[in-house]
Amino acid sequence: MDTFSAIQSRRSVKHYDPKHRMSDDEINQLLSLAILSPTAYNIQNWRFVVARDPSLRSEIRLAAGNQAQVTDASLLIVLCADLKSWEKQPQRYLRNAPQTTQDFVLPMIDQYYRGKEQVQRDEAMRSCGFAAQTLMLAAKSMGYDSVPMNGFDFEKVAALIQLPDDHVISMIVAIGKAATKAWPRSGQLPVDEVVINDFFCCDNT
Repeated sequence: MDTFSAIQSRRSVKHYDPKHRMSDDEINQLLSLAILSPTAYNIQNWRFVVARDPSLRSEIRLAAGNQAQVTDASLLIVLCADLKSWEKQPQRYLRNAPQTTQDFVLPMIDQYYRGKEQVQRDEAMRSCGFAAQTLMLAAKSMGYDSVPMNGFDFEKVAALIQLPDDHVISMIVAIGKAATKAWPRSGQLPVDEVVINDFFCCDNT
């Protein structure tokens, strides 16, 4: 499926065939594409917790208001981010760059993030957003459907997956073989309402 078709046909699906299983090769392909998602300074701060254990899935389902897709989807990924990835051997992120680039960028990374917890969190959420969209579009191209989720108890899920203190959860993404069709799009705003050329107008009436 081409990129345009994947974007146009991707919908949030909440009902999945619980008997369907994705192969390890499919899962590896999907995750290999997800880690090509962009991150600032290439810090690659996303972390993909693949919930494979059925009992863990059941507990996450309880923490998510008993939403069926948590256990029925073929793949469940708790999308997290390492808030401190910027200071964990950052030279790794530039190992293939020229030395002059490394000498220039490494101090910039430190300056941009050090002591700025809100920046670290904002960047984590941006990075996970990019990765989630990559996952969902790649899944659609592979013939699967998906749904991003934030309707769950973040603290409970963090405890269940033993989330480190310097990490945050961004969202959950469920991927699998749809059991029912997605609802029709409920109404897209027109392009000219959401696209602003140069400046917001003072009077939006």
